Amino acid sequence: MTTLHDALTLPCGQVLPNRLMKSAMSEVLGDKDYAPDHRLERLYSTWADGGYGLLVTGNVMVDRRQLGEPGNVVVENERHLDALTRWAKSTQDSGTPIWMQINHPGRQANPMALRQQPVGPSPIALKVPGAKVPRELTGAEIEDIIDRFAATSAVAETAGFDGVQVHAAHGYLIAQFLSPLSNQRHDEWGGDPERRMRFVLEVVRRIRARVSPGFAVGMKLNSADFQRGGFTEEESRDVVARLASEGLDLIEVSGGSYESPAMMGAAASTLEREAYFLDYARAVRDVAGDVPLAVTGGFRSRTAMESALESGDCDLIGIGRPACTTPDAGNVILDARASAIEAHRVGYSGTGVLAKVIDVKTINSAIELGWHEDQLHRMGAGRDPDVDRSKLKTALSLMRRNGSDAFAKRRG
Repeated sequence: MTTLHDALTLPCGQVLPNRLMKSAMSEVLGDKDYAPDHRLERLYSTWADGGYGLLVTGNVMVDRRQLGEPGNVVVENERHLDALTRWAKSTQDSGTPIWMQINHPGRQANPMALRQQPVGPSPIALKVPGAKVPRELTGAEIEDIIDRFAATSAVAETAGFDGVQVHAAHGYLIAQFLSPLSNQRHDEWGGDPERRMRFVLEVVRRIRARVSPGFAVGMKLNSADFQRGGFTEEESRDVVARLASEGLDLIEVSGGSYESPAMMGAAASTLEREAYFLDYARAVRDVAGDVPLAVTGGFRSRTAMESALESGDCDLIGIGRPACTTPDAGNVILDARASAIEAHRVGYSGTGVLAKVIDVKTINSAIELGWHEDQLHRMGAGRDPDVDRSKLKTALSLMRRNGSDAFAKRRG
């Protein structure tokens, strides 16, 4: 029977010391030249002592011309190799593996960080206020982006990272290729489910061809995008089945997009509501073959985590936002210092006077994300998290980082 303390050996031979993963959260701590600065080193050094079996970084972009948000780190070549090496080394004393999450935003490129038109599989804009229509990628540009994912992975390995996680969820570029709502091409990159999945398969194949056999390659994949006519669980299951034979070492299950943010699911208050993507993991367990599955989203109690592992529905438990305020959440769970890790909900009432004049749901989504980003920035500066930080301070810091776009729908 699998326990939280058990090591996990990945197909590439890499060994994770336990079954708890600090999942990706966008830190937005890159400098003006898109390099990681010392705050990322300090933040990950803190998490490295937190008891996790794996640390996954937040969004690292493969193209500086297309950013998910201001403050993203970009890795296109070895230009910032020294800084990247220091970042990777920040976890080595503890022996905690660190993977770089790599991504391209596609049509979800942030207007505050974009000096040109966003790009995508098809010229179809997001259904959110102010979204720009993306320019349709040419075949040559698609090939270039695939090569960029591979080049970024090779640099990550050179810098000392133990693996990469390809972000194919939450409505970013790879997810855009998978969804019939955003990919309405009729060439070799779209037109039916087989051709829509070609992009993600080519990304994995090209990465595997550029890195060593012992370097881990993982994937964050949507169970569905939760939109009518969009990427379905049945199609996602087919993608998992194909990926299982492509040399992947881990698939993390998630779901949703900017337009339908299932990954922003409400905090779980009961065991039954915890781990809201676990049912999907159970449904694809048989087609995933030997590729381990990770589930992130809603896990709070030790009981729910143990149950998910004991049932065999997943192999790794992802911890996201609680790690912003309890940086040693891994140790808290493993040492049974508490029966659950605390989650914080920050925002305005959806039934008050304010809700009658503004879109409180969108405002709260930005406030809560920004509040957790503030905690990461505090730890990066060598300070403790501040669970009493006010909504007003968070709003001001959001405006400072993102300008007028601060309260658009965003994903961490």
